[in-house]
Amino acid sequence: MTAIALASTRNMTREQWLEYRKLGIGGSDVSAIAGMNRWKSPIEVWMEKTGQLESKELGEAAYWGTMLEDVVAREYAKRSGLRVQKRNAILQHPKHTFMLANVDRIIHDKDRGRGILECKTTNEYKKGEWEEEKIPEEYAIQVHHYLAVTGLQFARIAVLIGGNKFEIKDIERDEEIIDYLVKIESDFWQKVQNNTPPEIDGSASSTELLKYLYPNSNQSSIELPEAGSMVEEFLMLQEMEKTIGTKKDSIANQIKQMMGENETAYTLTHKIGWKSLITNRFDTNRFKTAHKDLYKEFVNETPSRRFTVGDIKKLK
Repeated sequence: MTAIALASTRNMTREQWLEYRKLGIGGSDVSAIAGMNRWKSPIEVWMEKTGQLESKELGEAAYWGTMLEDVVAREYAKRSGLRVQKRNAILQHPKHTFMLANVDRIIHDKDRGRGILECKTTNEYKKGEWEEEKIPEEYAIQVHHYLAVTGLQFARIAVLIGGNKFEIKDIERDEEIIDYLVKIESDFWQKVQNNTPPEIDGSASSTELLKYLYPNSNQSSIELPEAGSMVEEFLMLQEMEKTIGTKKDSIANQIKQMMGENETAYTLTHKIGWKSLITNRFDTNRFKTAHKDLYKEFVNETPSRRFTVGDIKKLK
């Protein structure tokens, strides 16, 4: 199987590239669709594909990742002794045409043939995600999407950690993972075609998306009888959360009592800390009273919406 070169990216602008992204599912979309992305939810991807939400501008980390891609690729070639080549094209699966790929590099290995090189950069704080044989899930699934589109058998992820540590991770084609990706991507793309949104979830990205879409409330009201069972479940979970929180605090206090003035304690399997700290907090109320005009000059109004659920009988 050979991927189709849908379009050349050699002189393509970012705006043109974003338009092509709406024609299918790319590698950076897959982890969100699978619920494995810490920064993006399925509903956000769906809204981008249906033209209801503009793609976000590159953040600082993504910008530098793009700028350093060539550096990482050259270092991989130097360390591996293999030739790597840019593939200046948006690639398309020949059968599942909604599956698209922009691979960083193609590896040319005389023994194994061609493979994929994905170049990453990350900061020192995330080095634990790359220790030993570990690979962050969102990147592993992205690479398998590329293997699915191209039909290639192996891939390497080269990552520069904290600007001073270089790691190379091997990924072999796994048909079970690829079958899973084809299934969830097919289902998702059908939702795009039918204009049927996926369910919104409890992820931080979904919460941020709702804030973006509906930043302000008006004074109108709406009847939602179909949400009755959801409200009951929400209240039940809210009560369970309170109970669990109280129980957790109770256990913590019992352990603190056992520790007394000791800063550290050990069980057979865990280390417990209860350390003295000094926290400096700005006293907003005192400042507001003492410097009323100055407070008004520097205060910023930030719109937000508070979600509450109350018994309708008690509200009447």
